[in-house]
Amino acid sequence: MTVAEKLASYLLQIKAIKLQPNDPFTWASGLKSPIYCDNRMTLSDPEIRNFVKKELAELANSFGDFDGVAGVATAGIAHGAYVADQLNKPFIYVRSKAKGHGRQNLIEGDPSKAKKYVVVEDLISTGGSSIQAVEALRAEGLEVVGVIAIFNYGFSRAKNNFSEAHCSFKTLSEYKILLEQAVKDNYITPEERTVLDSWNENPQAWNDNFKM
Repeated sequence: MTVAEKLASYLLQIKAIKLQPNDPFTWASGLKSPIYCDNRMTLSDPEIRNFVKKELAELANSFGDFDGVAGVATAGIAHGAYVADQLNKPFIYVRSKAKGHGRQNLIEGDPSKAKKYVVVEDLISTGGSSIQAVEALRAEGLEVVGVIAIFNYGFSRAKNNFSEAHCSFKTLSEYKILLEQAVKDNYITPEERTVLDSWNENPQAWNDNFKM
């Protein structure tokens, strides 16, 4: 079993990812989605947490030379800190917006401790929050060698956004591998997979056509 397959199985096992093609979730945007992903659930399971930490660290090293790790607030903070600890590198994290009090920091920690950073996110959908963090680091004169995350939905929009931002990204697992593993684990039927595939191809159209 590959790392991507093993992680997909873990995420289903601890209900970090839930698949409900016939009873979809409603995202904050209002869109209906047959998948819900909360990778913070991995933090509560020591075995899976250590697996994620080790594999994220190896994924970070695949970018080559870098000397710091930056987490994306909020869900990427814990995973980023674990990766930095595993690699014995300085850690900082980037807020979605500057604090409205105190020093009004956008970046927490001491960014001057490193020059080249790997950015750690928990989940990539469109890539918006990750790219926002990348731009914040670049604005401080820092280099970002790439972004890593636990899981991504495989949306073409994310690939386009990262390409436009001139930033590489890598994830431990992704949507299509998750569905393959979910069928193998008897979590979903082949018929349900067809529904889940159609959502991934066009979430807006799937939402518009969904019948309660």
